[in-house]
Amino acid sequence: MTIIDKNADVPAPRTGDAATPLLEVRDLHVEFHTRDGVAKAVNGVNYTVSAGETLAVLGESGSGKSVTAQAIMGILDMPPGKIPHGEILFQGRDMLKMSNEERRKIRGRKIAMIFQDALSSLNPVLTVGYQLGEMFRVHQGLSKKEAKAKAIEMMDRVRIPAARERVNDYPHQFSGGMRQRIMIAMALALEPELIIADEPTTALDVTVQAQVMDLLADLQREYNMGLILITHDLGVVADVADKIAVMYAGRIVETAPVHEIYKRPAHPYTKGLLESIPRLDQKGQELYAIKGLPPNLLRIPTGCAFNPRCEMAQDICRTEVPTLHRVTEQDGSELPGRGSACHFWKETIHG
Repeated sequence: MTIIDKNADVPAPRTGDAATPLLEVRDLHVEFHTRDGVAKAVNGVNYTVSAGETLAVLGESGSGKSVTAQAIMGILDMPPGKIPHGEILFQGRDMLKMSNEERRKIRGRKIAMIFQDALSSLNPVLTVGYQLGEMFRVHQGLSKKEAKAKAIEMMDRVRIPAARERVNDYPHQFSGGMRQRIMIAMALALEPELIIADEPTTALDVTVQAQVMDLLADLQREYNMGLILITHDLGVVADVADKIAVMYAGRIVETAPVHEIYKRPAHPYTKGLLESIPRLDQKGQELYAIKGLPPNLLRIPTGCAFNPRCEMAQDICRTEVPTLHRVTEQDGSELPGRGSACHFWKETIHG
């Protein structure tokens, strides 16, 4: 678990070209049709990512983070999955209206994904050099010798020691951190314009987490890529993200620049997530936990989905779904990039 110092300054965000986003997700809905009913995994998600910009998507397991990413990549199992509504615009084109062949040309070359479990994502009976080289053989038509040379180059780029000697090793011969670096190398092989990193530091110790995140940030600056970082750990994203979208029960409940959300959360759920992070100035105290569990997506509560767990919930929260309100200062002045899907966002941020 990551420990952050909430008194420390959060770095100012980097900025991409916000006028022409690489990716724009509009009112995306994803359902899974099961024997027990329809699980509404994503319920109207909207966000954008520009070149050189990092969007961190946060939330507990089951909040819809990974399902949204799978919908973007076009790797949802359909059936049982279904996208009844929404748009996924990449460089202005709706990928949901593309043919399978068109999406295959984008996947890997233009948009790549780093999965959270590197060991299960890599083939255990093939060397890492062969698996890395496959990207170049299939997509660029390189020979086996040329592809192996490119694989060594990519292993060097992601800082795997003795890459030339280790290119013929198998996945089980690498540590968890090194396997994750190999996954990053595979994602970067074709120099995509957007990378989706789904829990890239899961099951890694704190030191290796920091190394992997630093590596991602350095490579992103080198390639000027857009990056979607999916995680449940607010501590992981503090130094690398530009903006944050917090998800709960398939909806985005808060958006904010990264340096703002740590100082003044505008949604009770975000506030609870922040308060559950171990703090350097509170040694020996009991760690805060949000009461209850995330909702069953087959039976999402009426009104605000967070209301059964929210200490601020009132009658309106149980009957009306809150829209994503534009968050402002007390004098009404604008807070750029800030939004909160809470009926009582004013009391939360200004209280």
